[in-house]
Amino acid sequence: GDEAAGAARPSAEVVVVGLGPGPAEWLSAEAEQALAEVGHVVGYGPYVARVRQRTGLVRHASGNTVEVDRAREALELALSGERVAVVSGGDAGIFGMASAVFEAAEDPRYARVNVRVVPGISAVQAVAARAGAPVGADFAVLSLSDRLKPWSVVAERLAAVARADLVVALYNPRSRSRTEQVARAREVFLAHKAPETVVVVGRDVGRAEESLTVTTLEALDPATIDMKCLLIVGASATRVNASGRVWSPRYVA
Repeated sequence: GDEAAGAARPSAEVVVVGLGPGPAEWLSAEAEQALAEVGHVVGYGPYVARVRQRTGLVRHASGNTVEVDRAREALELALSGERVAVVSGGDAGIFGMASAVFEAAEDPRYARVNVRVVPGISAVQAVAARAGAPVGADFAVLSLSDRLKPWSVVAERLAAVARADLVVALYNPRSRSRTEQVARAREVFLAHKAPETVVVVGRDVGRAEESLTVTTLEALDPATIDMKCLLIVGASATRVNASGRVWSPRYVA
């Protein structure tokens, strides 16, 4: 009867897709395939807009601060038998929607919903490739946003990373309401790192307005950093070659 048919039916699934930093060629074949198979796309408005419209695709766009609500919406759609993708820019597992979907999926109501994550090129990889090979050595990735954790924790982690002499990529260096973060991060770094430490600023990498600036910790002007930027702060061994390319050796001299 119905029960047997129900048991044979595969579990519901939400697929979480990293769209990469923007250009179509940076979207993986697996991501493209996943997006072609769903009936619903859920996510932050600008990311949902990047998914090609086609017949039968329903978009569920929302604001930037409702990650868990958005994840719940996707899980509900999956429970009701719909095929649904949650999208993030870059890689969904790096400060993206993947963890929010797992958080919402802790609810026993969604026990039979499988969460599948499809990786994407992250912003740090895109900026690093444009710069050369700045993250060729051990590196850390931190978000400067204090929306989900107190600034004291951010500062403590920045200091630990600086003391460990790791290359560090900084996501969310600023928002409309947060303008102090980069200046404060720079102060923390200067207490532990040389003023001539290499800094790469990638802005809108992969898009028409793309820019890449190579500077130093000392010369970095926090006022030039906006929410479209990603910073890579080098380790003591990170260097700039004759043609302005930045790289970090894999060995410790």
